[in-house]
Amino acid sequence: MSILGAQSPAKAEDELLLHVIPPRVPRHLLARPRLRSDAELVKDQALVVLRGPAGFGKTTLLAQWRLEHLARGNCVAWVRAREDDHPRRFAQALALAVRTSAGRPGFCATLFATEGPSGLHAFTVWLSELAQAALNLVLIVDDADRLPSQSRAALVHVLRNAPPNLRIVIAGRADCQLDVDDLVDYGQCVILGPSVLRFRLEETLQLVRTRFGSRIDKDAAARVQELTEGWPLGLQLVLSPMSAGETGQEGAVVIARSGELQRHFAELLSRLDAADVAFLVRMAVIDQLCPALCCAVVGRTDAGERLTRLSRDTPIFVTGEHTEWTRMHAAARRIMRERFAVLPADERIRLHARAAAWFEQHDLLEDAARHALEAGRTDEAYDLAERTLYDDLIQRGRHATALDWLGRLPAAQIEQRPRLLLVAAWSLALSERHAESEALVERLLVQAGADEALRCECALIRSGAMMFGDQPDRLAHLFAHCAENPALTDRNLLQIRANQHAYLALLEGQPALARLRQQDGGRIPLAEAGSHMDHWGLYIVALSYLWEGQALLAQRLLQPALASVESELGRRDEFACMLAALLASALWERDCGEEAAAVLADRMDRLEHIGLPEALLLAYRTLARIAIGEGAEHRAIELLDAMLAVGQSRDLPRLQIASLADQVRLHARRYRAQTCRELCARIDALAAAPDRAEDSLWHRTVDPLVLQARAYAAIAARDWAAALPLLRQTDGIAQRFKMGRLHIETLGLQALAMDHCGQPAQPLLREAIDLARAYGLTRVLLDAHPELAAMTSEALAAEGALEPAYSPAPPAVSSPRPLVANAVPPSADPHGKSVLTAKEREVLALLAHNLSNKEIGRAMQAGETTVKWHVKNLFAKLDAGSRREVVSRARIFGLLPPQT
Repeated sequence: MSILGAQSPAKAEDELLLHVIPPRVPRHLLARPRLRSDAELVKDQALVVLRGPAGFGKTTLLAQWRLEHLARGNCVAWVRAREDDHPRRFAQALALAVRTSAGRPGFCATLFATEGPSGLHAFTVWLSELAQAALNLVLIVDDADRLPSQSRAALVHVLRNAPPNLRIVIAGRADCQLDVDDLVDYGQCVILGPSVLRFRLEETLQLVRTRFGSRIDKDAAARVQELTEGWPLGLQLVLSPMSAGETGQEGAVVIARSGELQRHFAELLSRLDAADVAFLVRMAVIDQLCPALCCAVVGRTDAGERLTRLSRDTPIFVTGEHTEWTRMHAAARRIMRERFAVLPADERIRLHARAAAWFEQHDLLEDAARHALEAGRTDEAYDLAERTLYDDLIQRGRHATALDWLGRLPAAQIEQRPRLLLVAAWSLALSERHAESEALVERLLVQAGADEALRCECALIRSGAMMFGDQPDRLAHLFAHCAENPALTDRNLLQIRANQHAYLALLEGQPALARLRQQDGGRIPLAEAGSHMDHWGLYIVALSYLWEGQALLAQRLLQPALASVESELGRRDEFACMLAALLASALWERDCGEEAAAVLADRMDRLEHIGLPEALLLAYRTLARIAIGEGAEHRAIELLDAMLAVGQSRDLPRLQIASLADQVRLHARRYRAQTCRELCARIDALAAAPDRAEDSLWHRTVDPLVLQARAYAAIAARDWAAALPLLRQTDGIAQRFKMGRLHIETLGLQALAMDHCGQPAQPLLREAIDLARAYGLTRVLLDAHPELAAMTSEALAAEGALEPAYSPAPPAVSSPRPLVANAVPPSADPHGKSVLTAKEREVLALLAHNLSNKEIGRAMQAGETTVKWHVKNLFAKLDAGSRREVVSRARIFGLLPPQT
């Protein structure tokens, strides 16, 4: 008998039935935790709307949610809307979806009668019968934007009158307006737009790792993310061709730049109206677009409407939430710029001139200067650049923009314009070219009108150059000139002075005083911070926390700060990279290795040129320790050698010493005594610089590295008695200068050495463990030495704190391997029988929800016979006689979480 009833024609039945069959979930789908159906974003929401252009993975996400709801025992009805779904037909589709999903062939039979209800009354009948059914239903409506206006109004009627046992999820393109704004305001609906549906960097990294393993490194994966801008279809286009062939680590970038992504945009543009393409070509040279700007540049009043329509209907534009500003996707923009370049010269000049006039009128002076320069109005461009670049650099931190302009401006123009000369001096001082800034400062000081305020600012520029040149003693000398200079009145310069004063306090071994000094200069509270100098203040504070070993405090401060800077300046901005170096170090100390690696992905090339020495040191050290933790010793050595090379190229001896000291630590793990002795000899040669006083600030940061390297060399030679005094001497410096992490590490190493010397070591080890807990330093004792890691694990196990966390493998052969505490290892069977397969684990999880074999099959997209086979295997492996006993024994053995 027909499921639609005897009255329905067979053809109509078959056509409707196709609309309620859900799609299969892609085999290699990456389930993103933040976009799960039970994630905080959509949890307990009765109405969820997915809204975005094609290619944003809406249908795939709905299919994933369907399986998740089935796994929780819910009934899920799926409807794919069409243009010819008039209200009666759409109501029948909803009824048929419930019939097929709930197995109720008689549901809403009146809707299929010849004289059945129509219009809104049909949907009222559907809602009424559903409300009386003992059924928790999730209704998924895909492609809702295709519905005709009357059917869309009927869908809104369903949304506003949904019974408590109905949850609705709707997906449609950006123009799918459902009149639910008031429901959003009252918290009864959540709308997920393109910005939410895009892949984030960590998700792209996970996707690439899942599909390609180590064939593509994190840097290349991060560049793929940058090129696709997280567009789900773009990622699919880039990654799909790579699955078939052997692709090296940089293959992803090559394919992304010249492959499927660009071809897709070319095909998309070929299908657009000629007027739309002409509009896009003329807008391609403008970074950020808004309707008013488009109207002014192309000289047409309908240009704003065209931009809005193309942003809504195509993936060509990347639009933020709640803003009229948008920008063209990088891949599409490259195509459009190539076409712009062949436009007649007079038209290109006219478009640039109009853009310059609009930007200047709206006080967007840097954009105005760029377009004026392209229009051939050089004097006007130089004037605009002089008016804006200083504020852009000092207030907004646009360092890359300033350096770019320095490359464009003739040297004579810079010489004639003191404010541009200041920009050039600041830009060079805060980079690897810091030595070049001295000549510019001299030119500023000899110019007429160099008052005391300018002299003090020049002293600040020189001090900044010393910070980047890792010359703390010259920094202290230069800073003394304007430490209490009343000539400074600019708030940003006062904050720069406070930041430099704080940095000096840190180098003097007083991190708490550094935080106090950082608040000098009348700065506003951190919660209200907005300028770039305030972000620099956050950097100094976070660095002081890491100096003390307060990893948790540093992490809490840096995560929102980095997100803010990235949103303003971009992920690969120089300052964002330096914040990322600090955050990655804090994350690693908190044992969040994957997160730390993701934070540093595709950033080291930027840090090598513009990073402060401390940021460089922390970044390379973190990556090397991550590599050691992954068992890739060769990669760790490569990273430390790269750190040494950067120190040599930038003439940073402390960075070279730190690299060699970390290499000593690495080789000491495997007791390579001769290698450690040779490295220590190189360290001693670098540290014995004749122009460095023994009590200098530079030596305060270098001496602990030298002493610790010698202690590790003694450990590598198994000369424990010689290692002890060196460790105690290192610990004395660490305590004197408040180096909290180093203090804890040396305490642990002293305990290890004392244990080998036959002395009581447990009290010292317990103290190190307690301090590490208090500071949030999960990795400090684990990274120090494999034997110390094993001692720590045994001490914790003896106290009953947790099971032994490390394997008893000899430290000279392999590094310790962490296991999950207080749990049966996932790969081990509690009875020593065969391990559970991935499918058996999935079936076990669904059994825990009291689902039948048929329901489990739906959730897994598998046949009922296959499910029965897996259940039979579970009975055998867990020695159970019933489904309930299988679940019970699985909970006992830790294969399922305890029942709440």
